Amino acid sequence: MLKKTKPALFLASFVTVGALALTACGGGGSDDDAKKSSGNAPAANADRAEGQGSGYDLSLRSGTARENNAPRRTGDWANPPGKPAAEPVQRKWVQLSASRAGKLDPVVVNGSGFTLYRFDKDTARPSVSNCSGACATTWPPVLVDPGSKIFVDGVKTSDVGVIKRADGTRQVTIGGWPVYRFSKDLKPGDTNGQGVGGTWFGVTPSGQKAGQPAGGDAGQGGGQGQADPASSVILFDNVNFQDPAQGVAGPGCQNVARPKVASSLSADGSLKLWSRPGCKGESKVVSGDVADLGRVGFDNKVSSIAFG
Repeated sequence: MLKKTKPALFLASFVTVGALALTACGGGGSDDDAKKSSGNAPAANADRAEGQGSGYDLSLRSGTARENNAPRRTGDWANPPGKPAAEPVQRKWVQLSASRAGKLDPVVVNGSGFTLYRFDKDTARPSVSNCSGACATTWPPVLVDPGSKIFVDGVKTSDVGVIKRADGTRQVTIGGWPVYRFSKDLKPGDTNGQGVGGTWFGVTPSGQKAGQPAGGDAGQGGGQGQADPASSVILFDNVNFQDPAQGVAGPGCQNVARPKVASSLSADGSLKLWSRPGCKGESKVVSGDVADLGRVGFDNKVSSIAFG
């Protein structure tokens, strides 16, 4: 059976969360290096690019480039491993995959497994790139042509956008932040750009700084801090936010209706996972979206959740 697209799933899931909230008080390239998907992402799922990049002729597609039968030597596969990405080139497609690279987990990589970065001197609201000229040679922006496809794998489509740069090219954004490659990353999994100048960091699937404390984007430009407590969460039975799903809402400790089945989750802040009902047993604090709970040692373990 063909699965629902993620945007439709989120709409349905938040209806569940809303209902729970009312009663809570009483109860060719190296695509193989990218993070695993559920393996069932439908190649035909396409959504108009909206949000930060509305108005551009793009489509967002669930799954990897390979699952969507992207032609070889195109898109993210056009810059092979071992050769620096020295020039920003617009692509017919790009891939955004939640993955791990080096010590960064999670971090977004492209279709060839190369780490993507964000720049503290840019802004996310509004989305503006302040890297051009020599900067854009060292840090090639991730660009797309009009009519291009963006394949999303473990990244929420609502967090993906496109902005127009000063030179007229179109740059991909995640969580409002323009994203880049680093020319000194020569093979998939390299993270040589992490922390350069104290302003360049791998980008997480929600647009945060990879490898940094959660909640580190205060206002426009970054700063460190603690994530706000979540008030609700969507638990997905499969990795990469795939069906089926169930919603849980706070406050306090809430038991999960279907325990020990969650493999990924989406939340708007921090919360504590427990392996037994009543917030007992093994626990794990997480913040924001987690595309694979196995990466934090909590796959198929969630039985209750503590909010606030």
